[in-house]
Amino acid sequence: MESKLTMYKQQVIRRIFLCCLPGLLYPFSLLAQQAVDVAAKADTTNIRIGEQIKLQLTATVTSAQFKDANFKILFPVLPDSLDHFEVVTRSPLDTAVNQDLHILHQTFTLTSFDSGHWEIPPMKFEVFGGANAASDSAVTLPIGVDVNTVAVDTTKAFKPIKSIRSVPWNIWDYWLYIVAGAAVILLALGLWWYFRKRPKKQPVVRTATVTPYELAVQELKVLKEEKLWQQGDIKQYYTRLTDILRAYFEHQFNIAALEQTSEELLQNIKPVTKLNQQRDKLRSLLAISDLAKFAKLQPTADEHEDCMRKAEEILEWTKRGEQKAESIKQKA
Repeated sequence: MESKLTMYKQQVIRRIFLCCLPGLLYPFSLLAQQAVDVAAKADTTNIRIGEQIKLQLTATVTSAQFKDANFKILFPVLPDSLDHFEVVTRSPLDTAVNQDLHILHQTFTLTSFDSGHWEIPPMKFEVFGGANAASDSAVTLPIGVDVNTVAVDTTKAFKPIKSIRSVPWNIWDYWLYIVAGAAVILLALGLWWYFRKRPKKQPVVRTATVTPYELAVQELKVLKEEKLWQQGDIKQYYTRLTDILRAYFEHQFNIAALEQTSEELLQNIKPVTKLNQQRDKLRSLLAISDLAKFAKLQPTADEHEDCMRKAEEILEWTKRGEQKAESIKQKA
């Protein structure tokens, strides 16, 4: 009887255990679903002060986990400074696919300026999964790194300072300076030649403007003062006298008097009223002048004076002619 009772109790206990077993295994199955493989790997564990280390953090998950909307893994956030290490650069998070696995990885560049043996601390990954977003964590192992100083051999004595070594002179070492100096010299010579040959500015000559009448009066006055006929130079006297009148006619009345004979001149003055009114005086003066110049006539002293007087009267009569006097410039 007791044996039957014992068997009955064992059956009841077995049934109760079997009923509770799924509930006991559920958390472990959930953790198995969230389990990821994380790792921290350094490209070297032995450096000198100031040299750099490449630290790569990886997390390997399955395709099912990667595609699960409720699954998420957070990489550790490294500050700019760790114990005895400085973070120089950090790469963005990247993903690689290897068959049914997805490998998430991120690379950090570290350096150290403290000599000794130091450890890169464990890196903690946060893992979230399941409908209720349950969280878990995965931690890497620490990495030992030896940071060495630069070895200095103190057993060797310091060598004396060497004397300055002379270097032989070579013209090609100074070719740039020679070319630059030659260019400067040529430029200076070119400027000197330019300013020397450049036309100099002519000084401004002040001129006085006189009318044809004033010029003729001045020339008659000079002719009187030279006293040519008194010295026996009769031909020169009458040549100068008639040239003065002819030049006056050209400038005052635009008559080509210097190129015309006496008869042509007397014909061409007819349109000029003022001048034509002195026609008889001019004919008499030209007649005596032509005889004295070409026929070697020796006029009397009274005739000399009379010709000069007639020339002056012709000038006085025609100085207010109808045509505007042409300005003649004479150097002051």
